[in-house]
Amino acid sequence: MKYVLVTGGVVSGLGKGVTASSIGVVLEACGLRVTSIKIDPYLNTDAGTMSPFEHGEVFVLDDGGEVDLDLGNYERFLDVTLTKDNNITTGKIYQSVLEKERKGDYLGKTVQVVPHITDAIKDWIESVSLIPVDGKEGQADVCVIELGGTVGDIESMPFIEALRQLSFSVGQENFCLIHVSLIPVLGVVGEQKTKPTQHSVRELRAFGLTPHFLACRSAQPLLDATKAKLSQFCHVPAANILNIHDVPNIWHVPLLLRNQNAHHSILKQLNLTSVATVPDLDSWTKMAETFDNLTDHVKIAMVGKYVGLTDSYLSVVKALLHACIACSLKPEIEWIAASDLEDESEKSTPEAHAAAWKILKSAECILVPGGFGDRGVSGMVLAAKYARENKVPYLGICLGMQIAVIEFARSVLGLERANSTEFDAQTPDPVVIFMPEGSRTHMGSTMRLGSRRTHLESRDSLTSKLYGDVCYVDERHRHRYEVNPEVAQVLEEAGLRLVGKDDTGKRIEVIELHDHPFYVGVQFHPEFKSRPTRPSPLFLGFILAARKLLQTHLSS
Repeated sequence: MKYVLVTGGVVSGLGKGVTASSIGVVLEACGLRVTSIKIDPYLNTDAGTMSPFEHGEVFVLDDGGEVDLDLGNYERFLDVTLTKDNNITTGKIYQSVLEKERKGDYLGKTVQVVPHITDAIKDWIESVSLIPVDGKEGQADVCVIELGGTVGDIESMPFIEALRQLSFSVGQENFCLIHVSLIPVLGVVGEQKTKPTQHSVRELRAFGLTPHFLACRSAQPLLDATKAKLSQFCHVPAANILNIHDVPNIWHVPLLLRNQNAHHSILKQLNLTSVATVPDLDSWTKMAETFDNLTDHVKIAMVGKYVGLTDSYLSVVKALLHACIACSLKPEIEWIAASDLEDESEKSTPEAHAAAWKILKSAECILVPGGFGDRGVSGMVLAAKYARENKVPYLGICLGMQIAVIEFARSVLGLERANSTEFDAQTPDPVVIFMPEGSRTHMGSTMRLGSRRTHLESRDSLTSKLYGDVCYVDERHRHRYEVNPEVAQVLEEAGLRLVGKDDTGKRIEVIELHDHPFYVGVQFHPEFKSRPTRPSPLFLGFILAARKLLQTHLSS
């Protein structure tokens, strides 16, 4: 196995995940099979209990793993299906070591960070890298490892040491280290500063790891003088200093790497030049250029709880982008804080309230994504009501579907206090309830997670048609509340079509309105399986409906 390690320095949020994914894309384009591992040095076992405001969205895998959003980047860029073991955390490592200690596997020895924690990290990396993720038999050729955080963080020290040992044990021709760093430009002077990168590389070398490549993030392309200075002080050949400057869209990043012959240098370092081919990135070039040349926009209202940080809905944003590209449109996402739509907001913050409603009423379609807690729920219900009554295309995902059911029960069935027991435990009309198999004492990994089958009970349903006239779909889930099966018959009699259910035939998975251009709610998360070249059918239908092209698409 060949390993490519991507580390980061100076500041976080430089785009290590996109860089690591892009390196994988270029290597795949050379005919190699690639797998990925993300190391998160935090003590949490997984990302499942983290706030979206702090860490961005929680990405869900087929096997139910709740992982860092960078694994979503890997899956979208490389078109692979990863497992929860492809995300290593300090919590997982310590948990596995402590379980072994309790079982007596260490034969009475003092359990220490070195060698026991570092050995566990190495063993995990080496075993997971052998698992095929591209649907083919046998192991991959290259494993791209991203180390989260920045070099020098206290929590990442055991991982740095383990990776140093790994580089030594596998040999130089099987290990390539790429360090992502920032080249800032200070205001008035306008000079590209290399000192932060020099210090970052010096710290990395002090830990026993010497980078083979520098991937330099900057606003503008690096000057030759800057490259020469970095080469001199960081002991990296000038040809191995890669510049990842700001680009119109992230699909340009693999093209940037190829244009700088990064693939050739990496293949040379890993002794893979004899088995690799000339990189074929025609599809990426087409995607990047197509997006750059789009001029027609579609206005999408995103009514959510975590709109202060767009990474909270990263996969939804990407799925909208994939669908828009397929329709030759550029997404114009208007973020609306759900609480700004509420009646209370009209009194407390009238300007924000007026602005939110103005955006909602001018949108061509409305999307309510997932979320937890009661903040903003009333605003989401109002958005769903507006979409239903005014025939505006509506897509409700997870919580968004439950919101649509609550609104329908209140407005159509006349159940004014209809609600979810998540928001009102004493509601007399619980149309959304806590799932019987859920845990009320533990939060982590206790939801209904991962890929589950949804049976589409009617072939003439819009959802079935969008997926290609299928009778079932396999999509990823993440929820602990469900539509109350006891109200299913009443809802259907009132006109809400319950077209998708789980294996038991009781749990409601998909709802639709018949006399509406597009009013669909799904309990699953279709955004997690959307790909640049294969947009999610539901998102595609949503965008087509916004432009009144859905029926043309279905008939063709």
